[in-house]
Amino acid sequence: MSARRRRSLALAAAVATAAALGATAAPSASAAEVPLNGYELTWGIKASYRNYVANLAQGTFTPAGGASQAESNGAFTFTGGTGTYDSTTHVMSLGFQGELHIKSEKHGFEIGLSDVRFDSGKGEITADVERNGTTEDDVPLATVTVTRAMTEMATTLTKEAGEVLGSAGYAGAEGDPLSIVKKAGPEPEPEPSTTEPATTPPASPSTEPEPTGSATPTATASASPTTQAPTPTPSTTATQSTEPATQGEITDGTLDWGVKQSFRAYVTGPVAKGTITASDGATQAFGNGAFTFSDATGAYDTEAGTLKAAFKGAVTFEGHEHDGAHSLDLTLSDLRVNLTEGKGTLSADVDDLGEISQDVVLADLSAPSPTLTAKDDVITLDKVTATLTEAGAKAFGGFYAAGAALDPVSLAVALTEGADLPAGTGGDGAGGTGTDGGPDASGSTIGGAGSTVGGDLGGSLASTGSDVPVGALGAAAGAALAAGAGVVLALRRRRPAAE
Repeated sequence: MSARRRRSLALAAAVATAAALGATAAPSASAAEVPLNGYELTWGIKASYRNYVANLAQGTFTPAGGASQAESNGAFTFTGGTGTYDSTTHVMSLGFQGELHIKSEKHGFEIGLSDVRFDSGKGEITADVERNGTTEDDVPLATVTVTRAMTEMATTLTKEAGEVLGSAGYAGAEGDPLSIVKKAGPEPEPEPSTTEPATTPPASPSTEPEPTGSATPTATASASPTTQAPTPTPSTTATQSTEPATQGEITDGTLDWGVKQSFRAYVTGPVAKGTITASDGATQAFGNGAFTFSDATGAYDTEAGTLKAAFKGAVTFEGHEHDGAHSLDLTLSDLRVNLTEGKGTLSADVDDLGEISQDVVLADLSAPSPTLTAKDDVITLDKVTATLTEAGAKAFGGFYAAGAALDPVSLAVALTEGADLPAGTGGDGAGGTGTDGGPDASGSTIGGAGSTVGGDLGGSLASTGSDVPVGALGAAAGAALAAGAGVVLALRRRRPAAE
């Protein structure tokens, strides 16, 4: 019996059971899940793999049943996405139509992918995989760094994906970005009961999944839907809150920032073999994801377009351990954002091997719009471009040159007490450390040894690109790597406390 048929029967049984229980079911349980439909998922798996199949293996990709492939051996799109949004746990679960058949007679393999599914709570994409005449259901193919926009989300291929694709070198490698968008369908999407507006999910998809297994929305259920795209469910009419003052004090807020994805991968990867610790109010998202800093204070002026906000929390990067000391030991804390008409800076206190520098301007910021707009007493800024400064480059020990693109910044600040904030990408648990790529005791998840430095070192060196923190490798290390002799690092010792 196919996985799709099996799920249909299970769903029918669940619906029948729920109908039979009727009045005995708790109202909150029935109100929690909102049906979703009309979504599309686009993912290319990995560009180097597509090139291998089409060129070296002289194979083919054949999409069917609602799936398609972009021109010039591009990414794949799966349509007809349906599922649910849980307004209690803030988890979005979607399944997509379409199949993809991958075949090479020259290299003797044939693979079928179907029933592609996405779960924002787990931060993963799965599919049913057919190989050698047998089908394995719900194989995890990649972990996903879930974002508010749900577009161009970073992916990391799993060990299982390496087995499916025929090379262990793909395990832990950076996959193609994943996008999920809402497409208008011929039939209107069912709306939740208007008598229970609290069950309406946010208009924007969830951010990084929380360590507890839930993903975080961009607006709470009780607020009216925002205008951000894509919209997970159709908007419903809600009463708008009173317009806030044009200037005043910030009462709360969160800052979402991953620093730089390749840096996180480097720290926890096979070269540095290190750990990342989020503490003092900061949290890290599932799968070695981005960080959330909390409890914002500061001031705003929407007429002048100015925003000054400070956030609690610290993030520590440790790696290259030698005789009990780490040559990489960097902590960022007391993050501050200063914006005027969409331009500004991101600063932090920097502790580098015990040497503390306060208010270091790490990045120049550029917001998509010069204006600040409050909705439901909250100012939200997404996809604020962050560019490394000279001082930031020095703080990172020359890992990256000034002008390098850092991860984008997203923030939300409350203008009144009790205003509902979107939860951050790092979840709501305490930060922790780890090197195994799984959750630690606190529930935080840190990327493990399967991560790579900007690409799959087990595969083509060309895939590392310019995103590799070349300062950590050095000229000698780069030459050794190019020669296939491995990576050589000059380790710095932590300075004695007396110095």
